[in-house]
Amino acid sequence: MPKPLNPLRSDIPCNATAMRKASRRLTQLYDDAVEQCGLRSTQFTILAELAFASRAPTMAELAATLVMDRSALGHNLRPLERDGFIALREAEEDRRRRHVILTPQGRAKFQEAARLWEIAQKRFNEVFGESAAGRLRTTLLDIAYDERLGKLKD
Repeated sequence: MPKPLNPLRSDIPCNATAMRKASRRLTQLYDDAVEQCGLRSTQFTILAELAFASRAPTMAELAATLVMDRSALGHNLRPLERDGFIALREAEEDRRRRHVILTPQGRAKFQEAARLWEIAQKRFNEVFGESAAGRLRTTLLDIAYDERLGKLKD
């Protein structure tokens, strides 16, 4: 069991609190890795989703995949668009919908960042254990995509 970081550490029996604490800790690790190439972990995640997508998603599809509202996604896309890593294109069938395109510069930045991300991923797996990390990812994704957990009322 890890040593407490400070005497105020508490184990409040709240799933959201525990998740947020763990999320902040992991964000620190991955931000530390990818900041060397000028990205934050949230930006890397967007580039990764686009790099592995079978087609350019709409903003709504990308927001749903990231379990993020569209306004937060837009906020995170602006610097990526400004830096030429992504482009927004109107859909041919419906001009109100925009697709998020990974540009060649974005693919190159993703590949650069992926090498740094791998260092953080390896560190986490070493500390937490590869098998436990895999089980944790599965559980977290189950939580992330379970629509029943988005609101109290069905």
